[in-house]
Amino acid sequence: MYKALTITVCTILLTMDVAAAENPSPDAMDAARSLVTTLRVTDQYKALLPGILFRLRPVLSQDRPEIEHDFDAAVPAVLESSQSKYNKSMIERAAALYAANFSADELHAIDAFYRSAVGQKYTEKSRELSEISRKIGDEISREVTDDIKAQMSQLLRDKGHKL
Repeated sequence: MYKALTITVCTILLTMDVAAAENPSPDAMDAARSLVTTLRVTDQYKALLPGILFRLRPVLSQDRPEIEHDFDAAVPAVLESSQSKYNKSMIERAAALYAANFSADELHAIDAFYRSAVGQKYTEKSRELSEISRKIGDEISREVTDDIKAQMSQLLRDKGHKL
């Protein structure tokens, strides 16, 4: 859940100018910047960059080894420049999003939680818990699908349908 939420927030922040939508107070923006830093939003974005490049590689290289070689050689520089270029923008847009939805006091409370030992533990465990929760959901969905299929099949057989 945490990973999906992070990806969704990052995607939204990259595709729209959230900062222009609201004019939160300077106090709320400062508190939101602190929270965004605590949440390590830029680290989460940094983790997405290799995937972006991986998806671009076949499109740009067109399965030509000489281009693939040069593409691969350029990856570290592109990662570095992209990270530094987008960090400030990511922080500002994410802060604007949070500041538009929470008061400065609420943002301070949220930030305090994530800075606490419990908040840090939650942050560390949330990705793992999210993945396990997704797997549980998938498993339950399969079980429910099998149950519904059996129930529906029986109902249709009871109506005289041959399945």
